[in-house]
Amino acid sequence: MMFRRVLMLSALALGLITALPQTVRAADDLDGAKKFIGDLASQAITSMTTKGLAVSERTQNFRKLFIGSVDLPTIGKFALGRHWRTATPEQQREFLGLFEDMLVLTWSARFKDAADHVTFQVVDAKSDADQGIIVESRILREKQEPVSVLWRLRTNEGSFRVIDLIVEGTSMLVEYREEYASVINQNGGKIEGLLDALRKKVAQLQQRPAAQ
Repeated sequence: MMFRRVLMLSALALGLITALPQTVRAADDLDGAKKFIGDLASQAITSMTTKGLAVSERTQNFRKLFIGSVDLPTIGKFALGRHWRTATPEQQREFLGLFEDMLVLTWSARFKDAADHVTFQVVDAKSDADQGIIVESRILREKQEPVSVLWRLRTNEGSFRVIDLIVEGTSMLVEYREEYASVINQNGGKIEGLLDALRKKVAQLQQRPAAQ
């Protein structure tokens, strides 16, 4: 799948836009953003590498972390693009549920596979053109070149939220949007084709062994 390379490289990831006051970012906001990403990575490593946990428990822990760190409804709306407006309320709800399941199941599995073999490093933070914050980080791999990962953040009710993950210049959010648009177009412009594909994907991911 087109996300396999990105997910394996960034597997520390977890990943939609909320408005912020149009003011210059204070230094404590930038420091807070760096700490947010550093803590997020640390908690993800702990949740996915603790020994003796069943896959279901690891996934549940990862889901809690994911929901608390990502604005899923807004990400989902962006990923669905113009098709969000033509979907029925029932289709919208099912899409968001399947989208969450797919992201949590995929990211938690790939994160577990990679977390023992990489080191995560927060490098810097700066304001972006959309009045948010971009946190720059690196994934260090033994005997390989570091991987650049940029985290785009917004605030939601006073807390930071991840709104996109850019790995080596590739936006995961844009990748999802392009893939989903392609699937819908291949099914005559009907969102039901995408929902069916996501149902099958989630079912496949749920077939992993019950414990590791």
